[in-house]
Amino acid sequence: MQVTPTQGFNIKSVQSEGFKLNVWDIGGARKIRPYWRNYFENTDVLIYVVDSADIKRLEETGQELSELLLEEKLRGVPLLVYANKQDLGQAVTAAEIAEGLGLHNIKDRDWQIQSCIATEGKGVKEGLEWACKNIKRK
Repeated sequence: MQVTPTQGFNIKSVQSEGFKLNVWDIGGARKIRPYWRNYFENTDVLIYVVDSADIKRLEETGQELSELLLEEKLRGVPLLVYANKQDLGQAVTAAEIAEGLGLHNIKDRDWQIQSCIATEGKGVKEGLEWACKNIKRK
């Protein structure tokens, strides 16, 4: 199965753990990253998906994540990182991704890294359960 990355912006509603999550799926292409900040208002949890098999871009994605975490409107927002594509032979582990992204240095918010294979749904539910448990009550 060939899966193409998100090209623009998709909005979906997902039911999980008694929550209705309105999910903004925002593509990571460099040319649309400046538009990300238009979607930060009222964010309850930040879900950041990393391609575990694309080691060459790990440094770049780590820099992007660091910049996101400095955004005022995302201050203190819990962070879930999906280490996706764990089924591919060249994929690095979630622990290696956490190290590469410097997640252990994050002290201003709750965070979690979750191995997943999104095309098979493996690990996705566990990540959403963590996200729902860690959403700050408004």
